[in-house]
Order: sequence, then structure tokens, then C-alpha cells
Amino acid sequence: MKRRDFFKKGAVGAVAASVLPLSLNAINQSATKEEGDRETDKWQQMGEGKVRIPDRKKDVFYDVAVLGGGLAGMCAAVSAARNGAKVVLVQDRPVLGGNASSEMRVHVNGVTHLHPDRIPERETGVIEEILLHNRFYNKQESFPMFDHVMYDYITREPNLDLMLNTQATEAVMDGSTIKAAKCWQLTTETEYTITAKQFIDCSGDGLLAATAGALYRTGREGKDEFNEKYAPDKPDGWQMGATLLWSSKDMGKPVPYEAPPFAIKYEAEKSHPKRNFKGFKDGIWWVEIGSDNDIIGDAEVNRHKLMAYLHGVWDYIKNSGNFPEAENHALDWLGSLPGRRESRRFIGDYILSEKDLTEHKHFSDAVAYGGWSLDEHCWGGIENLQDPPSYFHYHFKKVYEIPYRSLYSKNIGNLSFAGRNISQTHIALSSSRVMATCATMGQAVGTAAALCVRKGINPRDIAKKHVNELQEQLLRDDAFIPNRPATDKDNLVKKAQTVFASSTLTGDTALLTDGMSRDYAGKEHHWQSDGLPATVQIEWKKPISLSKLEIKCDTNVKRNILMRKDSRVSDTFWNDVPHELLKSLDVEARVNGKWLKVGSNDKNRKRLIKFNFETLKVTAVRINMKETYGAKNAKLFEVRCYES
Repeated sequence: MKRRDFFKKGAVGAVAASVLPLSLNAINQSATKEEGDRETDKWQQMGEGKVRIPDRKKDVFYDVAVLGGGLAGMCAAVSAARNGAKVVLVQDRPVLGGNASSEMRVHVNGVTHLHPDRIPERETGVIEEILLHNRFYNKQESFPMFDHVMYDYITREPNLDLMLNTQATEAVMDGSTIKAAKCWQLTTETEYTITAKQFIDCSGDGLLAATAGALYRTGREGKDEFNEKYAPDKPDGWQMGATLLWSSKDMGKPVPYEAPPFAIKYEAEKSHPKRNFKGFKDGIWWVEIGSDNDIIGDAEVNRHKLMAYLHGVWDYIKNSGNFPEAENHALDWLGSLPGRRESRRFIGDYILSEKDLTEHKHFSDAVAYGGWSLDEHCWGGIENLQDPPSYFHYHFKKVYEIPYRSLYSKNIGNLSFAGRNISQTHIALSSSRVMATCATMGQAVGTAAALCVRKGINPRDIAKKHVNELQEQLLRDDAFIPNRPATDKDNLVKKAQTVFASSTLTGDTALLTDGMSRDYAGKEHHWQSDGLPATVQIEWKKPISLSKLEIKCDTNVKRNILMRKDSRVSDTFWNDVPHELLKSLDVEARVNGKWLKVGSNDKNRKRLIKFNFETLKVTAVRINMKETYGAKNAKLFEVRCYES
């Protein structure tokens, strides 16, 4: 293993040659124009006519450009669009979702279980909306259908454009500011130049950021640099590996399997005993390969190896005689695109490290959170069979905070990040890399980017002067920030004379304005009805102007709703729409002593329920809750009212 130079600068212009659009010069660069025309005519005859290959170049303009259409990028794009920015989401694959898509089929984990009771502290906000959308439209729990659910979710957003099969290949710079992104759309052979005010790189590998010259790290830090207990003694180049998964089907009768010639035999006698085969029918996560040098440059070599190892492991399962339960199983899906866990980690104003997580450091600029265990995979992956597949799991008892200063570039003014490429050490990444945690970062930087556009500033200015405004908007949009209650002075419910309910089983209506939109750390922050229908009424002493009402209802954040291959149902996992979710309700306002219905929703599908109506002078509002998706009672965590 070689020691690495940890601080790097992306090589500008080193990646463009292989993706230049076709042109006359590409046919014969040394020819004269007349010779070039003849050469072109010779190569481009079609039927009886002659058509020149068009030089396809397009310039487009946006407020915010989000590069990478995994869950972090999706949440960033939606959040920026909803907060007023004109947004483009650029994804280099034909489907959205990244590792969660049908191409890789990784579970959307986040704070899936805290110890010792393995209770989740599930993420809300945009990522919850996506998972709920899937529960309504994908009852069959199909990964290809999930692709289309995510496509539907993104394309519904009115202020957001989507470009698939498109990769940002090069940053166009103006000093330390990204002016535009050169992008190549594979399917149309078109070069796009995307000019934007703010850029968010959620692509994982961060090619645009690297070509912009953004500082980054790769490999593992040594123990001493950040005083990390779980880091290696000395820094090295190892990066956590990429994995290929599979799924198999019980055919109801014995099915033989013969490995292809390219398979690499699995050497069980050399394998560490912790390399177990539990749940083999849905793939083995430790069929992975890491790298101690250039994991991006090694990607295709490693992909070929992973396909070979995959078949070698399946051959062992089917033909070793050690797994009689596999006799009737046949492979019905195999991944061809490895799910990558780590590559570049870009440097921000703060580098998140192990102790920030394990000691639960409080950040005044916290905007996201996590709680997946520190989960350090063995170097080399399946090519290091003698070691356990995961060296350790440090399990968290409560969530940790992620600061905004780790989500933007230290040296590129208008560049932010969300996902595994944020400013953090290798050990911190071993926890924060999971997708639902990355999604919380996405919502934070998307919201911040819209704020930057509105104020004409950059992310560092947000960190210095406007963090409170960013946090308040995130909380209003139903993101959760640990230890940070909302204190929005514009919320008119805080000025109400009284808030009362038709019945109360648990909690108190007074808790609907305490700023915490979930029960947390053993304390209640809700009101729950005693049966349905039920009403919550808000009274003001004098008439107020009102046009917006926002409610946060219950989805049971102590139970996971991610789609799993085993469709698990337990106290902490659910495979359908949460029964607690409020389905049917309406809202009335009292105007001049008379009650007027100002909104209704009989097919609610979100935790954050919004009603917008023409501005009225009201003395009271009434929320009439009629039905949930199965629970006997309704539970609310927050009610907000605004003039505009």
C-alpha cells in the first residue's frame, strides 16, 4: 500500500477529448473545406439523399444546476425548485435513483436502527415524500417500477427540468467561480452548455467539481490527523469497494447452474468465517472490490472482475452442496453496474470526522443528520478473503448532526455537494454514505442554493450570515434537524389566543407550536385525538390576515418505510402506506362570524399538508380530520398559519 497525497486539485480539461461532439473536423482535420465537404458527403450518404451529421450544441440557462440524479440530487433539485429557483437536474443514467434504482437495487437505508433497541429515527422532508410516493404507486415493490415512480415524482415538479443520459464533463470557470458546465448527452449526441448561478455536485464521483479545481481527498486518513480511533495507523489510498448484486427466484423444482468460463472460483477454504451467505437469494453485499489507487480509473477492470466473482460465488452456493435450500433457485436478475461506495471527498470549510459522530458534536450550522453505524469494509473486498467483510460496526444510540460547512467547496465559490462526496474523512463516510442520510444533505444544499440565488450570494455567505434562515426554511419544509426546534416568528399560530381540540388521547394541543415536529429523545411533541372524526381549532383575539395553513401529521418515523427485497414487516419495518397517515381532512376559517370551507383533501399522501387560499380576515381556523389510512386516531405534530 502506498501513501497518498491527500490534498489534490482536479485536472482541468483532462476529460473532454473522448466526448467531443461529432463535427466536420472530426472526419478529417487536415482537409480543406472543399475536401472536407467531399469527405463528409462520402461518409454520410443515406438512401438517395445526403445528410450531414449535425453539430449539435445547445446553451441553456438556469438558477441552479444539480449534477447527479441519485436520491441526494433529487432532493436537492426539488428543494431548490420549491424555494423559487429555476432548476435543472442532470443524470448520467437513463433512470433516477442512483444506487436505489433498478440498475443496482440497494436498500435506501438511513437512520434505520439505533441501538440498543434498533428503533429508527426516520428521515422526513423530500426523501420521505419519495418513499411514500413509492408506497402508493408501487404496491408490488418492483425496482423497475420504482424507477418510474421516481421519474414521476421529479417530472411533476413545475420549476424543474430533467436531463437523463447526460453527464457533466467539464466546468467552465471564471476565476474561482463556475460559470457553466459542459455536458454530453449520449442518446442525442448533443453537447449542452449549462450556465447557472449555483452548482450542486451530487454525482458521487464529482467529475464537474474536480474539473473546476475543487480540492478533494481520496483514501484513508491515518489515526493521528483527526484523532480517529478506527482509522488505520498510517494514511493510505484504500477506498471502500463497489458491489454487484443479484436476485434469484424459487422455481419450485431443482434448477442446475453451470458457471460461465469468465467466472472466478470462490475459495471458501481461504474465506473468513464472517463471510456468511444469509439472504443469498437477494445478493451478497460483500461481493465488492476496493482500490488503493484510482477507484474511478479502475472502474471497468473492477466491473469485469465483479461479474466474474459474482458467478463464482453463485456457483459455490449452487454446487458446493452446502446450501441445499438453493437447489430450486435460479438467477432472475444480475447487476451489471456496480454500486460505488466511495471515491472523491471534496474539501469544505469543515471536515466531518469520526469524533464528531461518536461524541455527537453539536453544530450551530447543523442542517442534516445521520445514525447508520460506522461500517468500515475490509480493504480489497472479495480480493482480501482472509479478512472479515466488515471490520467493525460502531452502533449509535442517538443521531449525529451534519454541519452546512461540510456541504460546500472550500475554494470554489458557487459549488455545493450532497452525498458521499462531501467534506468528511473516510471513517465518517463509513456511516454518512447511506442514501437516506445523503438525501437529508440534498434537501439542505438545494434549499441553500435557492437562498443564494435569491440573495445574490454564495454558500459561504449562508454559513456566515444566514444559517438561521436556512434552518428555519428546512424545518418548515419538514426536514428534521436534531436539537434545533423551529422558532419562525411569522407563524401566526404562535400569536393565537388559544388552541384546543375536540378530544385528546395523548399529548397536548400546546405542543403543536413547540417547534419540534416529532416525538424525540423520550419527549412528546404531539397531539393525538381520541377517535375520529376530530377537530383542532385555533382562535385569535383579533382578526388576522391569513392565506396559508400547513400541518405536519403522523407517518410513524419510528418505523421504516423503505422498500426491501424481503418485504419485511415488523415493529420497525413496514411494507405499505403507514396506517397513521392522515387521509381525509378539510379546513374551515371563521370570517365575520361565519365558518367558510377554505380547503379539503380526501387523498392526502404526504406528512406535510398544505392549504393555500385567497387572503381572508379570520378570527379562527378549524382542522377537521375525518380518516387515516387505518389508524383509529389522528396525530398532529405541528400547525402553522401564514399571511402570505
